Amino acid sequence: MRRRRGKRGKSKFLFIFLLLAIIVGGGYIYTADEFEREKPTIYSKQDLFWNKKEPLKVDLRDNFGLKSYKLILSDGTNSVVIKEGKFVEKIKSTRLLINYPKTDILNSKATKFKLFVSVTDSSMWNMFVGNSTEKVIKVNIDYKRPNINVLSHSYSITQGGSALVVFQVQDTNLDNVYIKVGKDIFKPQSYKKDGYYASLLVWRFNIDSFNPKIVAIDSAKNKRVIDIPFYLKKHRYKVSWIQAKDKFIDGKITDLASSNSDYANIDDRLDRLKAINETMRLKNEDLIHSFSKSVSKDILDVWKIKKFYPLKNGQRVASYGSYRHYYYKDKEKEVSHSFHLGYDLASTKMASIRSSNSGKVVYASDNGIYGQMPMIDHGLGLYSIYGHCSQILVNEGDIVKANDIIAKSGTSGLALGDHLHFGILVQGVEVRPVEWFDSSWIRKNISNVFKEADKIILDK
Repeated sequence: MRRRRGKRGKSKFLFIFLLLAIIVGGGYIYTADEFEREKPTIYSKQDLFWNKKEPLKVDLRDNFGLKSYKLILSDGTNSVVIKEGKFVEKIKSTRLLINYPKTDILNSKATKFKLFVSVTDSSMWNMFVGNSTEKVIKVNIDYKRPNINVLSHSYSITQGGSALVVFQVQDTNLDNVYIKVGKDIFKPQSYKKDGYYASLLVWRFNIDSFNPKIVAIDSAKNKRVIDIPFYLKKHRYKVSWIQAKDKFIDGKITDLASSNSDYANIDDRLDRLKAINETMRLKNEDLIHSFSKSVSKDILDVWKIKKFYPLKNGQRVASYGSYRHYYYKDKEKEVSHSFHLGYDLASTKMASIRSSNSGKVVYASDNGIYGQMPMIDHGLGLYSIYGHCSQILVNEGDIVKANDIIAKSGTSGLALGDHLHFGILVQGVEVRPVEWFDSSWIRKNISNVFKEADKIILDK
């Protein structure tokens, strides 16, 4: 009896021990990182386009670590393993570059393929096999480059000036279209119908060369680039040497510096001048550029613009594009420099400033050296700015009509006398305002270009 009781006790103890071991072991398996149960992820579009030249890209990710992968390409009849491998080191993400295989197994004339992607992580879950994910991706073969037709464009462009081009791009899988001018990229706006585009573009005033190109790229990375022919007119901009007097530095320069913590503690007079005239100026211009880059993604049906006449009886006091060198006492020693990127007009004190053309106010506040400054979006990437105002009479988000009074001229910012700093920008690039003051220039370079293009578009 004692032996039987002893055996029963030992069996009960062993049972409890095994039960606890199972509970502890199971708890460990369910909570330990090594036994995590999250499946890896395959990142790719469900439909891919491929020209067989550029590699396809598929991203793999896992929260614990990737172990192995396998890729199979099928033409619907035959299949071939095009890529497989194991990861020696535990990595959580990788990008696979997939080249078209050199094989006779697949049909070389097939245009529809399926890519089977499978990936396993390094977890010990699922009997130490790990978690697995599979994905089937449709692959469309496309060798054809987009077709580009220029419908109309401005005949000429002046250095520092603007031009317009209207064109067509034909490609059922078009991914991106833009105009490249040196380092500048101008995004066109859809015009009238799908496949047609209009864009203003700029020849920067301080760049001697100008070679604009329309670039179209489809989803398979097929690319076509064509030149836009313009008659080029070079223009030499004014170079000025200006004496920086103590009155100017201790007045306007110091006033601007003291109102900004970045410059308030600059004690040296010439350092203060340089900081405001160059560093602050560039920051203020960056703000202007950031608010004037956008182009609407809506289809443009019509775009009409009248000449700008912001200040009645305004007289020119400074031109666009001048290169200003500042010296202090000794003309041989330059202490600062800057470009003047607008057109200064002066009339009576606190004169009314008008919008000239309708648009949306995208900025209406102080902007450093430009002082109180409203900015208006007129569509198609064209923006106007009004600097040194004494009062701003509109708010950001307002829709203004042609001839609305939007501000009063003044001496805010880096202005020595009451005047208006007027600027025109195309997609964040300053251009010659005098062109947009001229009804004849607008008719020849904008209105007539649209009319010529409309005849072709509306005839189809």
